[in-house]
Parts: sequence; C-alpha cells; structure tokens
Amino acid sequence: MTRRTFIPATAGLAGWSARAAGQQPVARKGRLKQSATRGCFGKGATMEFMCREGARLGLKGLDFVGPADWPLLKKYGLVSSMCAGTSGINHKENHAKAEPQLAENIVRAADGGWTNVIVTFAQRQGLSDEEGLENSVALLNRVKNVAEDRGVTICLEVFNSKVNHPDAQADSTKWVVDICKRVGSPRVKILYDIYHMQIMEGDIIRTIRDNIQFIGHFHTAGNPGRNEIDDTQELNYRAIARAIADLNFTGFLGHEYSPLRDPLTSLDQAISICDV
Repeated sequence: MTRRTFIPATAGLAGWSARAAGQQPVARKGRLKQSATRGCFGKGATMEFMCREGARLGLKGLDFVGPADWPLLKKYGLVSSMCAGTSGINHKENHAKAEPQLAENIVRAADGGWTNVIVTFAQRQGLSDEEGLENSVALLNRVKNVAEDRGVTICLEVFNSKVNHPDAQADSTKWVVDICKRVGSPRVKILYDIYHMQIMEGDIIRTIRDNIQFIGHFHTAGNPGRNEIDDTQELNYRAIARAIADLNFTGFLGHEYSPLRDPLTSLDQAISICDV
C-alpha cells in the first residue's frame, strides 16, 4: 500500500523545526476533528515535528502512524486516527492472510486506545462486482464481532479507477455502501475519500448527506492534481466541511494531499478552510 505506508520516525528538517519552534497554538472552532497524513508535512519531516506542529495547528490526530510512534502521538495529545487493517478482501484467495491480519490489527488498535482501522480493495482483475461484494461481505462477517467487541470501526476506502487506481473495484460509493448494508454492523463503515469520489461521481455533498450513517472517516485532496484544497482546484471544501459538520459527524476529516507550496502554510490553510 504505497501511500498507506505507515509513518517512520525519520531524520531531518532542523530548519523547519527551528522556524516553527516557539509559535503559539492556533485556536480553532473544532466542530470537525481534523487529522492529516504524512504527505501533508512534506518530504523528510520527522515524527516529532509532525506531532508537534500538527498539534499546534489544531489537528486532533495523524492517519497511518504505526505502533512504534504511538507514544509520540500521546505525548502531543494526538490520536492515531486511522490504523493498519488489511487489503484485497474482494478476492477470496486473499482471505487466508487478510482475515487473521485484520483481526490482529483490530486488537492492536484497541489495545493502543484507537478506534479506526483501514481496509482497502484490490483491482477487479476480471472479478464481477457482485462476486467481489460477496467475497468482501463474507470476510467482514467473520471479523465484525472482533471489531464490535473491541469498539473499533473497520473503514472501507473508496478509490478512483479513472486517474490513480486503474481497475479498482471499490470505485463507487454505492458498491461500498452495499457491503456495509449487507454486513449490518455499526463497526463497518466507509472511508469516504472526497478526492476519489469527485473524480468518479461528483455530487459530493448530496452523496455525503444520503450516506452519512455509513461513513466513518473522510479524506481530502484537491482535484485536479491531488494537491492543496484551496481555490486552485474545483472542490469547495468549506461548503463540504460545513455540510459534514451540520450532520453532527463525530469521526475524523483527514487531509491527504501532496503540497506544492510550503507544507506548514498549506496545512494551516487546509485546516482553516475546514474549520467551520
């Protein structure tokens, strides 16, 4: 999972650290809990830097942080807002590995005090949508009790198959919502990636309103380009964030874009846009 690689503690960026040191925390309204992924901080950012500056800018968590760095998150009052789960559950031949891996990662997340794990889907590779759906439901039905007992939500991510993930099976909201409906567990929901679904479907706010009960986590990025969520791209993230907040969503809105400008300036702006 390339961009899902969990964040290592890396070296570097002493200049950034010096520049940011001593700055006061940014006050936020906080109607939405916001998180961010490693890429939003630019190349070479250390875990300490990301935790410190993320907390200062008003983030409540970081997505895709591995267990080795959970103590640093807690040091800065952050949570691991999306943990490792498993992948490829739409193909039955992956289940022997994916099922115990998902169960183990649910337990690990719960033991760490966290409440979300991610599940992604493989390409179709000739698999019909109905068969992929049935395979996914079968595995999730076998694992959902672990998630329910541990208070952890399995978040199923949607992708676009047009630009970034050719042949992706989970490329529509409806397909993943149908999985959630068939599993029928409050602990199986969608990781609704706004960038991906803008490419595939558009009509973002209506889709969110119609399916909010099935959504456990959001990701943001600008389209086109998957860069900043500012006025250089086509999505109105302030309106989207307001719609989500008005639905009393209690999960995380996670930023997952690649900055073209100064990373901290861009992240401050992204948080501000969604701080409704």
